Amino acid sequence: MFNIIVGALLPIYVGLLIGYVAGKRGMVDNQNVKTINVMLMTFMVPLTMFIAIARTPRDVIIPNLTLILVIGVSMLILYLASLWIQQKFFKLSLAEGVVQSLTIAFPNYASIGIPLTLPLFGDQAALLVAIAIAAGSIFVTPIALAQLAMGTSAPDEEVSVKKEFIKGLIGAVKTPVFFLPVIGLIWAIIGIPMPKLAATAFQPITMATGGVGLFLTGLLLSAQKIKINTNVSVSTLLSNVIQPLLTFGIAVLIGINHEAVVQAVILMAIPSAFFGLVFGATVNVRPAVSGATLLLSSLIGIITISVFLGWLVP
Repeated sequence: MFNIIVGALLPIYVGLLIGYVAGKRGMVDNQNVKTINVMLMTFMVPLTMFIAIARTPRDVIIPNLTLILVIGVSMLILYLASLWIQQKFFKLSLAEGVVQSLTIAFPNYASIGIPLTLPLFGDQAALLVAIAIAAGSIFVTPIALAQLAMGTSAPDEEVSVKKEFIKGLIGAVKTPVFFLPVIGLIWAIIGIPMPKLAATAFQPITMATGGVGLFLTGLLLSAQKIKINTNVSVSTLLSNVIQPLLTFGIAVLIGINHEAVVQAVILMAIPSAFFGLVFGATVNVRPAVSGATLLLSSLIGIITISVFLGWLVP
């Protein structure tokens, strides 16, 4: 089992390292990453989410709506709690806090999801990862994008915080990274078959999403000074330990079966993702703490995932 975990996490280290070296050696500009970011967040990530969710059979989606609820609520609670902690105790701005809280609350399904869950859950692995992606897209993404817009917009004394949030939320739901996963979920629930030709046509893009995301993250890291401080340590604890335990508590409270509890906890034990950093890069918000958190979370993930697997999986 340890080898499976290392094998699932190894691509993260390699992808980050390649991007980091490319940026440090000046092979790729690590300051002007807008083009790569637009490609990733406007096309690659939304299309990958849409295909993953839309091709999920209806008879799998409907029974697992409770699982979507458990994962989505867990992500949202941790995101909001992390944002409060970042602003209250570590004095980050709203925009920086959003990026860091997304890094904490959104596991790295794009790169680790299927390699880690396939040996554990077999044919269900891809479906479970699609469900988890759908949960994050619906429960967390629009709120995070709205708050990110609020945190980077010019202050307007005549506009209330409520109106600013609603304005940001309206803008968020218009972005492909939100509406394409939602369309995919509706597609799956209605039961429209996904043409095999469509999945095949987008396969080169969807297969490269995780790699491009890691490369871009490594590129962003190369422009920062990596420092492991109290915030990084607390954030890693929240992501790798508190989030799976929170998910376990919510799942038990709702009363889902043991198999679903195991699936939810393992999915939420996956280390931090690059989404926070690439979301922030769209508005030039790149807190160094987020890169360090992603790196430490991925390294510590070997231990924390092993512990949760030992606890829950016979």
